[in-house]
Amino acid sequence: MTKQTLSASTSLSSQKDPLLDFRNFLYVVWKHLNLPDPTRVQYDIASFLQHGPKRLIIEAFRGVGKSWVTSAFVCWLLYCDPQTKVLVISASKQRSDDFSTFTMRLIFEMELLAHLRPGPDQRQSKVAFDVGPARASHSPSVKSLGITSQIAGSRANVIIADDIEVPNNSDTHLKREKLSEQIKEFDAVLSPGGRIIYLGTPQTEQSIYNLLPDRGYVCRIWPARFPDEERRAKYGSKLAPFVGRLLDDKPDLVGGPTDPQRFTDVDLNEREMSYGRSGFALQFYLDTSLSDEDRFPLKLSDLIIMGLDRKRAPREVVWGSGPDQVYEKLPMVGLPGDRLYRPIFTDKDYVEYDGSCMFIDPSGRGKDETAWAVVKALNGILYLTAVGGVRGHGYEDKVLDEILACAKEHEVNIIQVEPNYGDGMFAQLLRARAQLRYPVTIEDAEWSKAQKEARIIDTLEPIMNQHRLVVDPKVIEWDYDSTAALPTDEVNKYRLFYQMTRITKNRGALAHDDRLDAVAGCVAYWLEWMARNTTVAVEQRKQELLDAELAKFMETALGGSLRSPPRFAL
Repeated sequence: MTKQTLSASTSLSSQKDPLLDFRNFLYVVWKHLNLPDPTRVQYDIASFLQHGPKRLIIEAFRGVGKSWVTSAFVCWLLYCDPQTKVLVISASKQRSDDFSTFTMRLIFEMELLAHLRPGPDQRQSKVAFDVGPARASHSPSVKSLGITSQIAGSRANVIIADDIEVPNNSDTHLKREKLSEQIKEFDAVLSPGGRIIYLGTPQTEQSIYNLLPDRGYVCRIWPARFPDEERRAKYGSKLAPFVGRLLDDKPDLVGGPTDPQRFTDVDLNEREMSYGRSGFALQFYLDTSLSDEDRFPLKLSDLIIMGLDRKRAPREVVWGSGPDQVYEKLPMVGLPGDRLYRPIFTDKDYVEYDGSCMFIDPSGRGKDETAWAVVKALNGILYLTAVGGVRGHGYEDKVLDEILACAKEHEVNIIQVEPNYGDGMFAQLLRARAQLRYPVTIEDAEWSKAQKEARIIDTLEPIMNQHRLVVDPKVIEWDYDSTAALPTDEVNKYRLFYQMTRITKNRGALAHDDRLDAVAGCVAYWLEWMARNTTVAVEQRKQELLDAELAKFMETALGGSLRSPPRFAL
């Protein structure tokens, strides 16, 4: 509902009523509540509520009073047009009820709104109430629901989603996906020409608030402090223009409070000490980057990207992260700020790999993939040379042939199969097919039985942090192109490097993790192989040193050559 629509339908006798400007109405409400004058940020939020688009998102620092401002906005909408229908939805029913209760109390306590008080034959509870002039309708003037409530059947001109995302309903991919489906119901109950208003604080990069702009929503962010250039660049067009203008006029405001009437610099410093850096960045800067760094442990910037030979690799490869090492040409699906880097040094001497291993994560029917990866090893460095994936029936001959063709092309010495399908049946089928296509050793992997997400991270994180995983650019290109034909909402879910950068230790963090699981299984094989060979080498070295010491002792004790032992007379 736009300002023009509201003005055209207003029931006020005078079009010059100053309360048609919501900022003036907000001032009157604040005086009734015996509060100080609205702050400049609250006024700016009020202006965006009145004049903003049909679909908008308000992200403001915690404690700014965005829910209170929006409650006053609901009263203003009903003041301008008593026929307006408002639906308030929150993560919990209690929170949405508190919103509608506060709104109803304003109507009952303010003489200015006396004409809106429900009549004896109208609804008047904290769950749903009518305003006096409202005509008979199935839908109340204001109704509150929880996000898990039955939304279908309701009708509204304005839907207010107040903090519908909280950690309990968004800490895993499955929960976020469920929440994303639930909010799609809003459009089904919204009247033509209506508005949807989100109030909230994003928790991570995958927050629904960060995804909504792709659905046509306009987002505005009001941080508690003026951001520096780096943080301002992260906000982009989402930063409230009011904040940007102040910064442009006075660049020395960086780091100072945007709303000193609400929180002074001293107060914000105390809160930062209490919350900690990452918590403060999330709650007061509304900057998710620090949260993402802590939550998502695998980063593309830890990889080494270089073209790989199928038979040989340099004796030594050294990771670098300078501007000259940035790999710009490859598709990027990592988190914001992540980068791909080429090595800063590679030895000119190439030698053959120690070996080549393929790991397969089979799938049965459904949307999961049968995925595989090829990793080679040399001098403690691992080289990812190939990745593959096929959706659906992984046990079909054409899939088995594709896997074996990849193994032959990359001269794989051993194939490990995760024994999670048919009690080892996949490995048996593959062995039979390998006799015809590419005879190779095929084993059931001794993959840890721990929680999958923790197992993958515990395997890959140490290797990646030490910059010991090298990736062929062709793998990244294939991985990106392989899902191009999928629906938009699924195109990233099957990509290896999207899975790599979005996995957390929360169970069900990813919708699909097949390709990542295959890479982790291959890396785990080589880690075990290197551990075994290191132990053998240590034992061999100990034996060599013992033999050398024994030889010295014998030479000293016996004197002279051991080839002519002395004779003793009896």
